[in-house]
Amino acid sequence: MSTFKNYLSLIKFSHTIFAMPFAMIGFFIALPQLTLPKEALEHALGEASMRRLVSPFILGKLVLVIICMITARSAAMAFNRYLDRRFDALNPRTAIREIPAGIVSAKGGLLFTVICSLLFMTTTYFINSLCFYLSPIALFVVLFYSYTKRFTALCHLVLGIGLSLAPIGAYLAVTGSFALLPIIFSLAVVFWVSGFDIIYAMQDTEFDQRNQLYSIPSKLGKKRALRVSELLHLLSSACIIVGGFWGLFHWLYWLGALVFIGMLVYQHTLVKPNDLSKVNIAFMTANGIASMVFGILVLASLFLQYGW
Repeated sequence: MSTFKNYLSLIKFSHTIFAMPFAMIGFFIALPQLTLPKEALEHALGEASMRRLVSPFILGKLVLVIICMITARSAAMAFNRYLDRRFDALNPRTAIREIPAGIVSAKGGLLFTVICSLLFMTTTYFINSLCFYLSPIALFVVLFYSYTKRFTALCHLVLGIGLSLAPIGAYLAVTGSFALLPIIFSLAVVFWVSGFDIIYAMQDTEFDQRNQLYSIPSKLGKKRALRVSELLHLLSSACIIVGGFWGLFHWLYWLGALVFIGMLVYQHTLVKPNDLSKVNIAFMTANGIASMVFGILVLASLFLQYGW
């Protein structure tokens, strides 16, 4: 049991709350487009029988999407901890992490990455062929992020792209096709995640500069890095607004959008270039509330809109 807890701590399982609500949004905005089961079965079955078959179909898809979310993110996080173990050991802030502290072995972290990656690809096989064929690309993106800090300050955007696959992937799981609305939400995630990752990276500005690691704060300095983060969060807010108009959502969506944008503004009041004491509140609390509340209200909006 303690080993299980150690691995959950290694991958910061609680941080799954950032992207999971957007995966649920991508999943549920796809449901009105779900026509395949009806086309295949409506001539052979009555309406009541259709409901009994389609509901388990949707539930099964939802479970598979959640498994994909958890395994892909776990693989990415474990690989990041494995690859960065030498730097983590040198940094006083990260030396207590599981691998440098000897709680989890480097070999164990790498094995965990491989297992999660295989589980992710296996799960996509049972979703649909498109998700399965795209799964190596998705894995490449989320694992490749761990290398980017070694050669580009745009590593924050790569992290954002990795998490932004959540709404698109969930939509594809249901429909097997692309659409503009989940892409708009994915762009919102790209700008949102990269913006708050810049804030989080400010804690290691001096360490990154000494060790030739790349980040926006180490490249531009803390003050200008905050300005870049603000711009990215402005773009994220714009995507949330555009998505609301494009999707013709219920008024609950706009309440969720207000909370989401409000939390983005709030986290920028907490962090100053010369005062990083509230970075963790900005990173975990503000963004966790933003994602969870927005996700819940968007789903409530969809349920009311379609009478589910």
